Amino acid sequence: MNATASGGKRVFKLDHHIELKEKPNDILTVGELLIDMISEAYDDMVDCNTYNRFLGGSAANLALNTKKLGLRSLVASAVGKDGFGAFLLRHLEREGIPTDHIQLTDEATSMVVITKSRSTPHPIFYRGADFRLNFTPDLAEAVKQSRIVHFSCWPISREPARSAVEQVMDLAKSEGALVGFDPNYHPAIWSKGEDGAAYVKSIVGRVDVIKPSKDDADRLFGTDSPENHLARFLDLGAKLVIFTMGADGILVSNGAETLRLDSIATEVVDVTGAGDAFWAGFYAGLVRGLSLVGSVEFGMEVSAYKLRHLGPVSRFPKEYRLAEISYGGERLHES
Repeated sequence: MNATASGGKRVFKLDHHIELKEKPNDILTVGELLIDMISEAYDDMVDCNTYNRFLGGSAANLALNTKKLGLRSLVASAVGKDGFGAFLLRHLEREGIPTDHIQLTDEATSMVVITKSRSTPHPIFYRGADFRLNFTPDLAEAVKQSRIVHFSCWPISREPARSAVEQVMDLAKSEGALVGFDPNYHPAIWSKGEDGAAYVKSIVGRVDVIKPSKDDADRLFGTDSPENHLARFLDLGAKLVIFTMGADGILVSNGAETLRLDSIATEVVDVTGAGDAFWAGFYAGLVRGLSLVGSVEFGMEVSAYKLRHLGPVSRFPKEYRLAEISYGGERLHES
């Protein structure tokens, strides 16, 4: 992966690209596929009468966004045998995402109710099918066929999905895939009395890339400065940290070098899915051979575009498809 060892720890150089193994699929996202109910009005008190239904869930959003950016994308998740589940499957099929790795369960399809917000939204979670994902031979084959494997806190917050992700992580590493983890920690999605923060911290050193936000870090460690939070993630063994700070930009660090990038967002209509859009641009840059910094910059551009639109997934401009653009002084090329 074009990484060097430093004191026994793999280091990703910020001005280098990551050499991904050639495989039939670019990215496999593992986690939640659910309904996002987003209000029409801006209202922090959730006192709204009209909500719109969207396909949601970090894993699903990322698969759709990377597909729209020209990548070969798969998603592994679980939905209920109900109308919402059917809606989600039809949506994926219309977008050209295979549904072979979506497991059907007797639990109701999960849902998140979100009040449209220009800052950090306050979601209400209704969980059912999303964490019923099991590790199957079909899922194992999808991992083996993928260059990048990604997951977030949602699937690891409950069993049996947690065990499935543990096996996915181990297999992905043995197959030479890049493993990305979004530590988007919310105490509300964990079982009552369980120390979810401790578990999240325990796996930071087992993956290649993490992208915590300032809000995520505050929930994991308590309120502190971005620089102190960054140091904590590195102390946990993180190899590459992309620390997002909203309007204050991004910190990128491999432990040996740290870079600060200013925000490029100029208009905020809806923040829902902005983090997933960033991941999509970042991974797209990696697949097409940009350096780590160039990939982060492209992730920021994709996220800024999404912020100007309602809903978790945007229809990106044609010029965002990777064969057609250059970014950060580097030409994106077909792989």
